[in-house]
Amino acid sequence: MFGKLTLDAVPYHEPIIMITLAIVAVIGAALAIAITKYQKWGVLWHDWITSVDHKRLGVMYIVLALVMLLRGFADAIMMRTQLAAATNGAEGYLPPEHYDQIFTAHGVIMIIFMAMPFMIGLMNIVLPLQIGARDVAFPFLNNLSFWLAVAGALLVNISLGVGEFARTGWVAYPPLSELAYSPGSGVDYYIWALQISGIGTTLTGVNFLVTVMKMRTPGMKLMEMPIFTWACTWANVLIVASFPILTGALLMLTMDRYFDFHFFTNDLGGNAMMYINLFWAWGHPEVYILVLPAFGIFSEIMATFSGKPLFGYKSMVWASGSIAILGFIVWLHHFFTMGSSADVNAFFGVMTMIIAVPTGVKLFNWLFTMYHGRVQFTPPVLWTLGFMVTFSIGGMTGVLLAVPGADYVLHNSLFLIAHFHNTIIGGAVFGYLAGFSYWFPKAMGYKLDEKWGKRAFWFWQIGFFVAFMPLYVLGFMGMTRRINHTNNPDWNIWLYIAAVGGFIIALGILSQLIQLYVSYKNREALKDTTGDPWNGRTLEWSTMSPPQFYNFAVDPKTDGVDAFHGMKKNGTAYQRPGSYAPIHMPRNTSAGFIMGMLLTAFGFGFIWHIWWLVIATFVLTIVTLIKRSYDNDVDYYVQPEEIEKIEGEHLAAIQQQSLLKA
Repeated sequence: MFGKLTLDAVPYHEPIIMITLAIVAVIGAALAIAITKYQKWGVLWHDWITSVDHKRLGVMYIVLALVMLLRGFADAIMMRTQLAAATNGAEGYLPPEHYDQIFTAHGVIMIIFMAMPFMIGLMNIVLPLQIGARDVAFPFLNNLSFWLAVAGALLVNISLGVGEFARTGWVAYPPLSELAYSPGSGVDYYIWALQISGIGTTLTGVNFLVTVMKMRTPGMKLMEMPIFTWACTWANVLIVASFPILTGALLMLTMDRYFDFHFFTNDLGGNAMMYINLFWAWGHPEVYILVLPAFGIFSEIMATFSGKPLFGYKSMVWASGSIAILGFIVWLHHFFTMGSSADVNAFFGVMTMIIAVPTGVKLFNWLFTMYHGRVQFTPPVLWTLGFMVTFSIGGMTGVLLAVPGADYVLHNSLFLIAHFHNTIIGGAVFGYLAGFSYWFPKAMGYKLDEKWGKRAFWFWQIGFFVAFMPLYVLGFMGMTRRINHTNNPDWNIWLYIAAVGGFIIALGILSQLIQLYVSYKNREALKDTTGDPWNGRTLEWSTMSPPQFYNFAVDPKTDGVDAFHGMKKNGTAYQRPGSYAPIHMPRNTSAGFIMGMLLTAFGFGFIWHIWWLVIATFVLTIVTLIKRSYDNDVDYYVQPEEIEKIEGEHLAAIQQQSLLKA
């Protein structure tokens, strides 16, 4: 009845895991008690879990990202402390099989379940507001995509207490990921977590592309969209083009493991290199999916806090497009050492180096935006300046790795790990944290405390360099990645320094948690209902903070890139129309949540070969989708009287803020 699942799947013999599970259980129970005590279950269900409002879904995506950041960072600290403890031949405190699971889970969580939800969360909150849309094109699909991401994250976390996670590294190369070499449940957790969440991401890409192409406010041409919207659009093009490749590769690996196919095995005509080709045909565009929206965030921030329009708007748009296209044709640089001809390696090496050109264009545009501007050194600006330094170093090491000869020496070393973290943390993560700080008042209605924001930045910035610069040195010294102990005394000091850096970053994360608490506690003092606490330039700042559920009472008319900035200069911002028309809105739905939970059980059933569970959850998922498709009661209208009341409160709040400032 339970397939391969037995009580032996629970790792009773691993004290670290059991203690972690106990802590999670206590936190979960405490949250449930608090929600019950304050009678918030109804609010949680009606206002959040079943919501199709893009703004609420964006907040939930970011909450998911922050939770998974804590989980993924805990794995990182465990790896750093293990390597610092396991020097001179010592074993450390993590058994090899546990360490292997940790570095695999760390990579999967940070890329798929932290960075991606953070990016999509910011995109959800901001993009429809920037283009003057009431919501995304397909609100229910947006809700479903979120719950598919949650389903994947749940499977990764379930593997902590039931079975194991993959021990293959986050890339899961065959033959190691084939059944003969990984007979346990770990690779199956990996496959189904990525497969379910990946389908949700693909749906998100389609949803936002349709939103941008079909739902821009009247007068907004493509080359007048805010730069963050453009950056997200290029990222969504990459999502739609690349994620089906990952789906196909994982499907073939699934067929190998479950039905004895031989796509990626040497016998019976298979080829492991085909998996590596397919994986990186998705994997390298994924890097630019993560970093392009961050580039858009930095552009918005520098324009706002320099008090100037963004320098070189059109060149920024085309540079983003160039990065997206070039990022799709350089995947082979991930396996320069695997036997391709010199001509092939040279082509991919040159294409990789060329990406530095449009990236350099962006860097100089940000510098020229600051030039002769009145730069305010707020936390979002600090994250941006930190990115410009950190990412530039990562870009230079990337150009070095693009040389096939150098890559032969540095491939699979800690130099590569340092480079990757240099670009993803210094680029994507710094960008999301900048966007989180910048748009927090838009989403929540009050600013974040600046003192704790600046402390968080400096801990992150200093901690990053202390943690990862030693890895460049260790890479040059020949230390490979994915080893859990060392016996070379020359490496020891660098491993100790890297571990210290990890704990400094931990102080940065702690500072951010304190910042959230302090800001919430002082939210009345930090409140700004005008919708424009940063003197922002684009349309999202023309709505109250947080925005009303319908976004715009009347479609705004735009003329130029910095639409709201122009409205304020002309004195036409916050103008109240003579009358309002009813606003068409979608109703909340429980279908997305139900389908997400059913597909979590579906993946769990496949992992443990519980075939009745697989069949039952698949059928119920299809039935739920069909029922949702035939549900006639999915829309409603906001009546003019309600709109007039909300808009009146908005204008009164603006006037009150103006009096307070005066």
